[in-house]
Amino acid sequence: MNALIAALGLVGALIVAPEPPAELKWAPCPAEVNTGTFAVQCATVPVPLDYSDSGGTQIELMISRIASTNPEKRRGILMFNPGGPGGTGLDQPAFLAGKGLPATVLDSYDLIGMDTRGVGHSSPVSCGFTADDAYWANVPPYAVDEAAVTAQSAIAAEVAQRCAANDTGGRLRHLSTANMARDLDRIRAALGEKKAGFYGASYGSALGAAYVSLFPDTTDRIVLDSNLAGTHLDRNSLIRFAHGFEETFPDFAKWVAARHASYGLGHTPAQVRKTYFTIAERLDRAPAPDGTNGAHFRFGTFFGLYSEVQYGNTARLWQSLLSSGPAAPAAAAATPHPADNALTVFLAVTCNDVDWPEDLATYQKDVAEARERYPMFGAAAANVLPCAHWKYEPSEPPVKVDDQGPAKVLMLQNRHDPVTPAINAELLRAAFGQRARLVTADGSGHGVYVIGGNACALNLTTSYLVDGKLPARDTTCRA
Repeated sequence: MNALIAALGLVGALIVAPEPPAELKWAPCPAEVNTGTFAVQCATVPVPLDYSDSGGTQIELMISRIASTNPEKRRGILMFNPGGPGGTGLDQPAFLAGKGLPATVLDSYDLIGMDTRGVGHSSPVSCGFTADDAYWANVPPYAVDEAAVTAQSAIAAEVAQRCAANDTGGRLRHLSTANMARDLDRIRAALGEKKAGFYGASYGSALGAAYVSLFPDTTDRIVLDSNLAGTHLDRNSLIRFAHGFEETFPDFAKWVAARHASYGLGHTPAQVRKTYFTIAERLDRAPAPDGTNGAHFRFGTFFGLYSEVQYGNTARLWQSLLSSGPAAPAAAAATPHPADNALTVFLAVTCNDVDWPEDLATYQKDVAEARERYPMFGAAAANVLPCAHWKYEPSEPPVKVDDQGPAKVLMLQNRHDPVTPAINAELLRAAFGQRARLVTADGSGHGVYVIGGNACALNLTTSYLVDGKLPARDTTCRA
């Protein structure tokens, strides 16, 4: 099996489908795409469902464009991916432009957003999730003991079975990072460009790493922000969510302690940390009236560490849970899950990219170890995903990152990041060798360029995108 997969991966990495000759037809984007105040148009690009049969079934991908209005300064195209996998990206150029993307970048590029294959307006897929499903997004629930791991495994198995049952068109097996990277090159060709730049954040960093690795000759300036450790999310990367939580939580705790008079959660960071465990363990025993349990609370705090702008809401949530009474019965609601599509794509790509352990004992052992090593969140990050029961085996190995090729990758990383900790960037940087430079912002949260607020990182990235000035060496940007 491993030899077959390796052979398929070698062949797949060499496949470059012919460039599509059809001229794109630009039109207003669908009404639900948030274009802000910018002139955004959308078009569709056909790509093969299966790149090993590029003349077979085609699917359509929707892309968006904010065109440069300065022909003298226009360099080419800059494609965007906001993360996920499963996140819609049609509005990503307008989102970043609205947050202050410099005018020099807007002049230099046509900004190209997209829904990647399976997402939103790009031949969407569905596992049929409903609002009452006891399933979690990209992090499984915190397991308080071994029995909780067993229970989660049963839920994960049902989810995997449902995804397989809903996959009547056989599309899920073709959702992978490698195929999405191939799609990027198809989009470049459809736009009539010899090369394409790329900005990817979070999981988008993995997609960008795969893209520049598969297509070193047709990629231009590449920016990878808030990094995974390679070209896919695997079990080690998931467990490192707990590492990121432990590293980032002290920033939140310090912020909250300085505001004890307002929130009453602890005079010192140590007291705030103690409050965290007090709330979590209380909710483990008896959920709040709205049904919030210890796993919900831990996940909500994890998400609250993504940005300082979320600290106040997270602190207020803690306040409400400290004073909550006994739980009230929860009402069922068999309505479609609003994130059904995103969850489906996340699972398909994550489970298709790499082999995941299948035996329950491995997860029980890992959860027990992670609970000791990362007491705040480890027993969530090490718990069972549906990938343990996924129908399909990977059709090829993950795209390999190596140090062969031109130096064109700028990596951005906050020193403290709850979901993509700095160790990820260090591992990916080492794999790229002299092909990349790493800019570490002395800050906290998920996301550096434009939204992170670090002037040095903003300036270095803009200079690279506009003028091609890659830093001579890895750089630390002070807060």
